[in-house]
Amino acid sequence: MGESRFDPLRLSFEPSLRLEFHGANVTSDAGLLAYRELDETLGLSTMINPFVADPRTGNNTRHSITALLRQAVYGRLAGYEDTNDAERLRFDPAVRQLVGGRARAKEAASTSEMGWFETAVLTQKENLRELMDLPGVWCDRVRAWTGASKRLVLDMDSSESETYGAQQGSAYNGHFGCTCYHPLFLFNQDGDLERCMLRRGNKYSSKYWRRVLCPAIERYRGLDIARFFRGDAAFEIPGLMLLLEAEGFEYTIRIKQNPVLLRAIEHLLTRPVGRPAQKPKVFYHSFMYRAGSWELERRIVAKVEWHMGELFPRIGFIVTNLRWRPKRVVKFYNKRGTAEQWIKEGKNAVKWTKLSCHDFKDNQVRLQLFALAYNLGNFLRRLALPRSVKHWSLTTLREKLVKIGAKVVKHARYVVFQMAEVAVPRELFASILTRIARLKEAPA
Repeated sequence: MGESRFDPLRLSFEPSLRLEFHGANVTSDAGLLAYRELDETLGLSTMINPFVADPRTGNNTRHSITALLRQAVYGRLAGYEDTNDAERLRFDPAVRQLVGGRARAKEAASTSEMGWFETAVLTQKENLRELMDLPGVWCDRVRAWTGASKRLVLDMDSSESETYGAQQGSAYNGHFGCTCYHPLFLFNQDGDLERCMLRRGNKYSSKYWRRVLCPAIERYRGLDIARFFRGDAAFEIPGLMLLLEAEGFEYTIRIKQNPVLLRAIEHLLTRPVGRPAQKPKVFYHSFMYRAGSWELERRIVAKVEWHMGELFPRIGFIVTNLRWRPKRVVKFYNKRGTAEQWIKEGKNAVKWTKLSCHDFKDNQVRLQLFALAYNLGNFLRRLALPRSVKHWSLTTLREKLVKIGAKVVKHARYVVFQMAEVAVPRELFASILTRIARLKEAPA
């Protein structure tokens, strides 16, 4: 009582300690400056300008569309998934530097302005269509900047995003056992998210696969590279396989077992003679098969595993147009599990399951912004991290790199971030910036 709000707080367990709160002079997200440097080098945020037009007609707009996109993406990359966080983040010195423009001298966008940007501007039909294309456009920019890969591997998978309350499009999904949305994702071999789409919770796993896969196929059509596709049993669709074959893709897709397939491997379903081995006994077989809905015969690769202590074998079937040995085909398909790991990273590090708006279209926009934040984080991980920390996940990067505390000191000509050296020392941060600087030498 009677104390000033600027007086330090005292602690009873240690009288010599004082707690001071300096607000805009201290930040907990100084590591985002490295991501902003990568963004500036590759020119990612500014790519929204030709796609999303600014509906404001006045000449005194405080923040541009690019600045609003940066605030939306960087906030989510740092773990602030709601627009309500903008009310306090607009005074954060790191956020103001990241957003740029007028935010550096004054403040970043408020909650109302961010809400207008996400729910009134980006939800417009044309803007939403362009926003859904933006993750793929970012991938094209990185590929053009760093050099084209010799091959392309696309992994398609779906996941759940639990919902709470009467959200539009929310429905119970029996497979996941919860009320949720059911988004669909398409990744490339580097873990970049090529495209994603939010769907209602009761949609089948492969529903609207054309809207996700076809734009990516069109973008890569002119490149002279090897193309591959992997998917689980939900994507064993005749139309999808015909499209992949027509576009020159080689694919491995899991297929559900049936009596006809089991009869083809009947000679492998007898338990091996002798004592059960400690290691599983694995057998492979390849044969041609035509389902009733298929127009032609396709190759099936079967894998049969006998495990000690199990009465029946574990059986898996894969439909493919690859000519590799069966063991190599199965090994290539099993790498599809990395796509599931990338989805988990998106859930844990970027929190793209936090779709708390009521309107379905608003949540579609939020998912696309989370996708951009995920891609920016993955770009830095694979392009700028030194070998010693190359194994860091996006969650580790957020906790150790993004969440660097810093004190901000302003001079007449400079703004100095006095950054803490706890998890990321100066040498490591300097190494990241050096690798980003090398990207500037690459032709755009």
